[in-house]
Amino acid sequence: MSAQPKIKKGTFQHIESELYAYHETRKEIVRLKNEILYSGSSADENVGGGKGNLPSDPTARTAILLTSHKKLEQLQMIVDAIESVVERLTDDRKKLIRLRYWDKPQILTWDGIAAELHVSRRTAVNWRDDIVRSIAAKLGWR
Repeated sequence: MSAQPKIKKGTFQHIESELYAYHETRKEIVRLKNEILYSGSSADENVGGGKGNLPSDPTARTAILLTSHKKLEQLQMIVDAIESVVERLTDDRKKLIRLRYWDKPQILTWDGIAAELHVSRRTAVNWRDDIVRSIAAKLGWR
């Protein structure tokens, strides 16, 4: 990884939280896409059920779909940035992402992760810093 420009502490923390939430974010994208795709049907398929979750007022429905779409766009951008950075990582750095952010429950400390990767704690943390800065650069965040 090339040296990435310095980013704000809050940005760093936000990207880390996006890494932790990556799998949930992918599920949310699927849910939002389905909501947008299947809420536009005019026929009432909710036979015998309660009311649907979207208003019957077309203006309100459109507003909800547009905001869902905006949210979908943002989530997709974050997932795409994470995936494009992670897929180019070496296997040991991919393992670092999995151990630190994706394995549940999260039980390893930085020392434990470093031991798993056969590197020093400092090296593991430096790798993480580079990865987070690469994702920030991909998103255009600073």
